Amino acid sequence: MDAFHFRGRARRLLLPLSAGVCAIALVSGCSDADSGASNAAATRSGATQQGTASKATGDLEDDYQSVIKDVLPSVVQIDAPQGLGSGIVYDAKGHIVTNAHVVGDEKTFKVTVATGEKVLSASLVASYPEQDLAVIKLDDLPDGLKPAKFGDSEKVAVGQIVLAMGSPLGLSSSVTQGIVSGLGRTVSESRAGGGTGATIADMVQTSAAINPGNSGGALVNLSSEVIGIPTLAATDPQMGDSAAPGIGFAIPASMVKTVAGQIVRSGKVTDSGRAALGITGRTVVDDSYRPAGVAIVSLEEGGAAQRAGLRVGDIITAVGGASVTTITSLSEALASDKPGEKVTVTYVRSDGEKTAEVTLGEI
Repeated sequence: MDAFHFRGRARRLLLPLSAGVCAIALVSGCSDADSGASNAAATRSGATQQGTASKATGDLEDDYQSVIKDVLPSVVQIDAPQGLGSGIVYDAKGHIVTNAHVVGDEKTFKVTVATGEKVLSASLVASYPEQDLAVIKLDDLPDGLKPAKFGDSEKVAVGQIVLAMGSPLGLSSSVTQGIVSGLGRTVSESRAGGGTGATIADMVQTSAAINPGNSGGALVNLSSEVIGIPTLAATDPQMGDSAAPGIGFAIPASMVKTVAGQIVRSGKVTDSGRAALGITGRTVVDDSYRPAGVAIVSLEEGGAAQRAGLRVGDIITAVGGASVTTITSLSEALASDKPGEKVTVTYVRSDGEKTAEVTLGEI
C-alpha cells in the first residue's frame, strides 16, 4: 500500500512539471497550436506513467500473493493452555520452532496447520528461554506438511519489504505487511504476561504489525524466505504501556537456525553463543533511590567473574564502555559479546572503584 501511495503522488507531480515545460516554451514563442500539441503530449505521457504505475502495483501484488502462497502453509497456530501463538514448520519430521513464551511451562499442545482444519497434537522437545525460542514436534505427520525456507541474516537490509504471518488475536493465517526498519537491535523482554525476561541481541525491527498471537510466526521477505520470528511489539509508557504502532521485533533467522538446529539434533542447546559473567546479581540503588549498579549475590564456581577476582558484594557499574545500572542493562551490555572475549568490568568495592579484565564464559 505504501508503494501505491508513492506512485500516486508521483503521477500528480508529473502534471505540474509538464505545465512548467510548456510555460518555458511560451517564452520562446510557444503558439496555441504548439500549446495544444504539448498538452496532447502531456496527456499521453501522463497516461503512460499511469499505466506503468498500475503495472508496477500489479507486479507487487503478484509478489505478495506468490509469497503468501509459498510460505503460509509452513505457518501453524499453536494452542497452549495459556493462550494462542504461532509457529513455523522447521523440517519434514514435524519439528516446529516457536517462541519460548508461547509454550511457557507446558509440555503438550494443539496445533492447526494451514493444510487442513484437523487439530493435531504436539509435544515439547525443548525450550530455551534465554533466547525466547522453543521447538515442539507433531505426534503424527499430516499430508502436505511443508517446511519453511530460512533466509540469510547477512542479506537482510533496512527498507526491504516484509510480510508477517501468524495468528494474531486468534485469526489464523493472517498476513500484515511493512518493511525492515532497523537492524541489530538489543531488546529486553518483560516478564509480565508470560514473557521470559530475556535480553536478545541483533533483532530485526519491522513496521509490519505484530499483535498478540503473532509470536512465533514468520517474518518473510519477497523471496519467500523466513528472515525472522516475530517476538515482541514495542510499548509506549506514555500511553499506559499500550502497543507502539509500527514498532515490532523479530529474532533473526541465523539465531533461529542455530538454536532450533541444536535442539532438533541434541534435544537441548549445547552451544548458546551467549556470553556470561557467571554471577547471580541484583539491582542496587543510590541515596536518591535511583538504580546504580548490580551487586554480586553469588559467583559460579570457576566462572568468569570469579577467575577475574570479583567477590560477592562487589557492585558492577560498567562492562566495557557500557554503563550498568540494572540487571537488564547488564544483560544488554553482554548481549553482543561472545564467550571467550575479554572485557573490562568496572566495579565498586568497599575500598573504592576498581577494574578487572574478565574473559567471558557462556550461558
